[in-house]
Amino acid sequence: MKWQILTTEAQWNVLLEASYTRPQLVYKHSTRCSISSVVKRRLERTGAPDDMDFHYLDLIAYRSVSNKIADDTGVVHESPQVLLVTKGKCVYNESHSAIMMDDIIAESRMV
Repeated sequence: MKWQILTTEAQWNVLLEASYTRPQLVYKHSTRCSISSVVKRRLERTGAPDDMDFHYLDLIAYRSVSNKIADDTGVVHESPQVLLVTKGKCVYNESHSAIMMDDIIAESRMV
C-alpha cells in the first residue's frame, strides 16, 4: 500500500476531484493513539486494491485539514477513522477497531 500524505486543504480539494474517476480512501491517524497504529498496520498488511488511492492524514499535525474534511463530508471526526470518497461524497466511513480492508473494498464495489 502506498500512502499519499495529506497535509493541506488544497490536497483535499484535489482528492475530491480525483474521486470522480476512482475511489479515494482517507485514513485519519492519531500518532498519539495505540489503536490508531494497530489499525494502520492491519490495513497495510491486507492486500490493497489497485483501483483505489490511499491518503494518510496525521490529524494531530494537520487538525485543520481533518476539520475541513468533517465539515465537507458531514462525517463527525473520530480517530482512527477511514472515509471512502466517491464522486465527491463520503460513501462509507468507519472508526476504531471496526476498520477492515475487506469492508472498505466491499463498499467501494457497491457504488
